[in-house]
Amino acid sequence: MHLAWEVGQRLRKRAFCGNCVSCLWFKGEIVKYLLALDQGTTSSRALLFDREGKICSLAQREFDQLFPQPGWVEHNPAQIFSSQIAVAREALTQADARPRDVAAIGIANQRETTIVWDRDSGEPVYNAIVWQDRRTADFCERLRSEGHGPLIQQRTGLLIDSYFSASKVSWILQNVPGVRGRAEAGKLAFGTVDSWLLWKLTGGRVHATDASNASRTMLFNIHTGDWDRELLDLFQVPLSMMPAVRGSSGVYGEVTGIKELETISLAGVGGDQQAALFGQRCIRPGLTKNTYGTGCFMLQNTGTRAVPSSNRLLTTVAWKIKETTEYALEGSVFVGGAVVQWLRDGLGLVRKSEDIEALAQSVPDNGGVYFVPAFVGLGAPHWDSYARGSMFGLTRGTNAGHLARAALESIAYQVADLLDAMRLDSAASVPELRVDGGAAANNSLMQFQSDILGVPVIRPAVTETTALGAAYLAGLAVDFWKDGIEDSAAANERRFEPKMPASQARSLRNRWNEAVSRSKNWAE
Repeated sequence: MHLAWEVGQRLRKRAFCGNCVSCLWFKGEIVKYLLALDQGTTSSRALLFDREGKICSLAQREFDQLFPQPGWVEHNPAQIFSSQIAVAREALTQADARPRDVAAIGIANQRETTIVWDRDSGEPVYNAIVWQDRRTADFCERLRSEGHGPLIQQRTGLLIDSYFSASKVSWILQNVPGVRGRAEAGKLAFGTVDSWLLWKLTGGRVHATDASNASRTMLFNIHTGDWDRELLDLFQVPLSMMPAVRGSSGVYGEVTGIKELETISLAGVGGDQQAALFGQRCIRPGLTKNTYGTGCFMLQNTGTRAVPSSNRLLTTVAWKIKETTEYALEGSVFVGGAVVQWLRDGLGLVRKSEDIEALAQSVPDNGGVYFVPAFVGLGAPHWDSYARGSMFGLTRGTNAGHLARAALESIAYQVADLLDAMRLDSAASVPELRVDGGAAANNSLMQFQSDILGVPVIRPAVTETTALGAAYLAGLAVDFWKDGIEDSAAANERRFEPKMPASQARSLRNRWNEAVSRSKNWAE
């Protein structure tokens, strides 16, 4: 049954006890907001949403990106947590809100990023190894050569790749002195960023994750809903390290020991891309969204059926609500909006990320320049850990505008590659693409995206759909709405229609494909 309709019916029929969130709302009392913690790859954000799904306040803080060796990417777990708490407090202060004004907290998080910490002290044993990190590429290649790929794909829906958590936690256990013994003695905990935040927010009382995040570890059987013992043995990860797997919408516990957040319920958890799918209201099979963040992530709802991919996409858990698990097909681009950050910080072409659009529009076209931003390899549908960033077609006439335009166009080309693969796997037409994320605000990029795809691109009025999805999941758990989520913030802000002739789009994509082929298998 349609999720939003079913939830709406359940809430409309319930009796009023006078004490829960819904009853307080009907009595005109104090519970006003949902607080979404959007813990991303380059920054932590916090947003307060009202009952209409509108943003009442937003706070953001960047944190350090650590690159100890080429291809390695790390974060400081303490900085992840401290930045997240700081922005949560700031968001409440902006709205003059107190803990009693907040019905619940929902968490959306960068996925696959791996943290291992001591159960007694709560101290990490090593930095967080970020999803972008490629240090385990050779290990994953060995697993493929040994023939483990079909088993892993069948059980987890994933392809063997260092992108996922399993090889990262295995590396920590293998390479950090003394850690293996402590893990086997049950003294260490593993988690993705959601688990780390839940642990810290509850004072170490809750070691848990939701099914969507569990499905990104390469250790979770998406069909049985349990950690897979055979895969844990393959990666030599003790079961005692693993968090309990819960639903995506449900009360996990309360914030403990953190001033200005104390007693707020933690009621929703979702991997950032699954949360965005929920926030875009893609709650029926076939609906598709793409998020333009640090990477680009396209998901298509496949309902209660886990659709296997023949085109190197991923089959993943979209969310679990009550006893129902829904699935999605997913394609991931490792470097999306991060290419703009690189132009800003690495080359100094712009002072602010938002300046990139004007620079790209300073030239009529890309001047024959194609930029493949494979800084950490290529994701779906290529899955080449050894590809590296490349520029083609440079001449003496190439200027900064051409580089900016080629960089933005590279984002759209990569998204088009994903959609082609998704259409083949699902055998479904995609009449439109719903978009969100920071780069979705770039009008020229969205128009080019529509041109290259040949379908409308729909941008919602609330583009913070990752945070909105986390808020939806938390709000449903505590009966924050009297109606289903489709009644909240449903308006679209802009619709981009394709304008480019199909023959021109094909020509551009053919040239892009040639550039991609030349960037592959560069690193040894």
